[in-house]
Amino acid sequence: MLRLYNTLSKSFEVFHPFNKSVVSVFTCGPSVYQRAHIGNFRTFLIEDILLRYLEFLGYRVIRGMNFTDIEDKAINEAEKRNLSLKTITENNIRKFIHEMKMLRMKKPEFLPRASENIDMAINIIEILLRKGIAYKYKNNIYFDALKFKGFGKLYGLDLSKWPEEKKRFHKDTYPGIQWNLGDFILWHGCKENDKYCWNSPFGPGRPAWNVQDPSMVLKHFSETLSIYCGGIDNLYRHHDYSLAIIESVKPYPMARYWLHCQHLYIDGKKMSKSRGNILYIDDLRKKGYSLKEIRCFLICGHYREILNYSETNLKNISLQLKALRKTVFKIDNIAKRFSNDRISGANKYKKNLINIFKRNMDNDLHVKEAFNEIADFVSRINTDKLKPENAYKIIQSLKKIDKVLMVIF
Repeated sequence: MLRLYNTLSKSFEVFHPFNKSVVSVFTCGPSVYQRAHIGNFRTFLIEDILLRYLEFLGYRVIRGMNFTDIEDKAINEAEKRNLSLKTITENNIRKFIHEMKMLRMKKPEFLPRASENIDMAINIIEILLRKGIAYKYKNNIYFDALKFKGFGKLYGLDLSKWPEEKKRFHKDTYPGIQWNLGDFILWHGCKENDKYCWNSPFGPGRPAWNVQDPSMVLKHFSETLSIYCGGIDNLYRHHDYSLAIIESVKPYPMARYWLHCQHLYIDGKKMSKSRGNILYIDDLRKKGYSLKEIRCFLICGHYREILNYSETNLKNISLQLKALRKTVFKIDNIAKRFSNDRISGANKYKKNLINIFKRNMDNDLHVKEAFNEIADFVSRINTDKLKPENAYKIIQSLKKIDKVLMVIF
């Protein structure tokens, strides 16, 4: 059975969807003030693997993923480049969707933009104000964190360190991986010369980042999500905020399972503009790597461990995938000599391949181990003595597995 590490419980749990008829998954999507880099795609590809594996196991899956297109960073970027906010964000959204297709990622059923869900965000804030959980201060509206029982439970925040003096944090995001111990902003009241404002019962302004995700989740899902996914950095000052907001306005838990993907490093260091080490999909293609090789590298590392990009690491994965695909091509040619109307029962090849895959994937999605064992198993097949019937069964098994991996065929 599939076992996942649940960030909420801090333990491994056997997966049981909240709704047996459909597995609902929501992905904390990209902030589209800039183009998505390979570190972003590492997270989204792991989520793609999760969805595909759930389907491999026979589940029906519905997924939502949001675009954050009205936040401080996007507005600052628009002003810096003297462009409209929509011009920048829509361009980055188009690039993101295009590169999703290039990397053979499944397109989510819902791809909402924060800018399209202002009314829902306003509705959420109104409820929080009525309940006394949110309050207005100098035209802004803040969430009183201590009014929510168990605030910080996802991260495991130590509330004994909470300051006695009232503190408010008014930015959408803050740098670093530390906590802001205080109330967080829900609504930016309009200031003089602000370009991006919407009318609301509590004054003109715009929704803050942390109320945007709840607005999009509640727009498309009306019950507890089976899984909520995101990058590890969202465990600081974001996902606990989303959880507190939703669970303050709805009588049910936000999600049953929470999965968080670790960072991708470049030669042992975090990506940053200051280091000049940000890489995009195009950069790897210019180095001569195929999209399948890029996808294979980005999925071949356990999602809860840092994945380190280096020329050597990418080259090794590339060579491993090329060798696997070369052998599979030989087996496929042998399989084409077999007429499937004469197929008999299962054989050791089919059983072993599927077992290898499931054993590793059921263990908290160990993709790299699954890929390595499959590649090793295939490399030891003596193609000179392989019967067409066995070759056919190998190919059918690998095609089923590759509906998850999407790197072999």
